Amino acid sequence: MTLLKLKTKIQGPVAIIGDLHGQVEKLIPIIEYLRGQPDYQQRWIVFIGDFVDRGPDSKSTINMVLQLIHEHPRTTAIMGNHELAMCSALGWLPTGEGSNWEDRWLDFYNSETTFDSYGIAFGDLEALAAAIPDEHRDFLVNLPWCVEHPEFLFVHAGLDPNMPFKVQMRILQQRDFTLNHPQWLCEKSFVLFDPPLDCPMILVSGHVKVDEVIVKPRRILVDTTGGIEGELSCLLMPEGTVISSSDATDEDFAEPSSSGRGPWWKFWR
Repeated sequence: MTLLKLKTKIQGPVAIIGDLHGQVEKLIPIIEYLRGQPDYQQRWIVFIGDFVDRGPDSKSTINMVLQLIHEHPRTTAIMGNHELAMCSALGWLPTGEGSNWEDRWLDFYNSETTFDSYGIAFGDLEALAAAIPDEHRDFLVNLPWCVEHPEFLFVHAGLDPNMPFKVQMRILQQRDFTLNHPQWLCEKSFVLFDPPLDCPMILVSGHVKVDEVIVKPRRILVDTTGGIEGELSCLLMPEGTVISSSDATDEDFAEPSSSGRGPWWKFWR
């Protein structure tokens, strides 16, 4: 199997999709909307991290994202703290001394639904690791910590407003797993701050639920469900248009797709 390598430097129009958290049914109408647009082939789709936990079906969500990556090469994604916790708990990533990700993921990350989606009893880490398909593991383990665009920087939680931008970028690009709790993936307070003054791009993040997509001159926040309630959002840039998972009914997407193959996501169910 060829190792999946996601792009970390992109340019052009983008569709930014908020934290998924196993909410595959909310992702379906957004992707079908994008597929129906005339600029679909030219637009990058960027997932902002947190594919697993909380929501009902992490496995099908990852299946759907992988299918999209194979169908639409202009698709990329970044790692969220939930992927970091899961992969570290399963022993798939190097961890800092005393990180204790096994207990942290089981106790604090609402990971019960992830076990359930793979048909494994909650807490059985060894069985879960064996049940997860290799392609899922490769995708989760190799997610980059950031994606760069001439106008935007995509980072799951955000940037430290008081640390030089170049220092943070070096850590993000290298994915420094020796850190017990990498703040760029985990720090909730970062949603309150603009990026450091020497950051030349607009910072785009998820991680913390907001009532609606927030677009400010130097900061964008796109997580509108937290994996618990509300509608999944997709922000189109540079247009500034927000597409919600409630923008279309199920009937709207029951017709065959433009390729004539029918509802494409069902191939990965």
